Amino acid sequence: MSLRNVVFVAYDEITTLDLVGPVDVFDTAGRVAAQDPLRNESYALCIASVGGRSVRSTSGVRMEADAAVERLRRPIDTLVVVGGIGSRSASRNEVLVRAVARLAERARRVASVCSGAFVLAAAGLLDGKRAATHWSSCEELASRFPKVTVEDDPIFVRDGRVWSSAGVTAGMDLALALVEDDLGRDVSLETARQLVLFARRGGGQSQFSPLLERQLAERDPIRELQTWILEHVDDDLSVPALARRVAMSPRHFARVFREEVGETPGAFVELARVEVARSLLETTGLPVERVGEAAGFGSAPTFRRVFRRRLGVGPRTYRDRFAA
Repeated sequence: MSLRNVVFVAYDEITTLDLVGPVDVFDTAGRVAAQDPLRNESYALCIASVGGRSVRSTSGVRMEADAAVERLRRPIDTLVVVGGIGSRSASRNEVLVRAVARLAERARRVASVCSGAFVLAAAGLLDGKRAATHWSSCEELASRFPKVTVEDDPIFVRDGRVWSSAGVTAGMDLALALVEDDLGRDVSLETARQLVLFARRGGGQSQFSPLLERQLAERDPIRELQTWILEHVDDDLSVPALARRVAMSPRHFARVFREEVGETPGAFVELARVEVARSLLETTGLPVERVGEAAGFGSAPTFRRVFRRRLGVGPRTYRDRFAA
């Protein structure tokens, strides 16, 4: 049987699931593929660290490495750098970064999970490319590595032979996408079923609830108004109407809101309506058109257009994937 070598680069203070999640996806996919007598390929997995030393995760779990990353000479199909709070130190470890750059030259493709993108970037592998990382690390990654185009919303991004994912469980979505790219959708779907996962989410799917990305305003009355907006998404939420609720002029209100929240009232209202629509699609059987109406969208075409722009998938597709 032909084996695709997948090497996972680890270091101290990784996030446990950033490593074991993708490892289990590839391992399960390999066993699924091996059950098909017409297939002749599977995966061989290897964990590599500097010096071949065991690595400690942030949860305290210690994991053994199979090889020293700086001495690794085996052929590599896929090189995966995992993430965790130790990624910043790892991205400044010259031995590790040089080893990753060298191995990437011989690998068919390269990937990072979560903040493992910092190591890829330090090795120059993300220069001129689009990349994803955990939403809380996007600004730092973009600031440290200005040659990288950081996308702060997708679950994972593919740019040529380089793949990168958002945080933690998104690494499993990335691994399922890599499996599908290798062995086909049927193996990817069966792997997801075996692991009791959602069928693979598309890379353009938002990595978090849009409203969780933005904290509530620090002071009243804007914070109270935000809560009210979430509870009244089908009301008149124009700037003049919202300004009246907080006893401000429309111009002054718009300026204060943007200063407090970091975006315009209109943008926040749109996000609130999308968030309500997401919840209704997941938890009710309302027809999609009625979901749009209940969430305050003026028409079904507007609802579908905004929902797809914000989340990367249409309302019907979202319900198919995520409905309870």
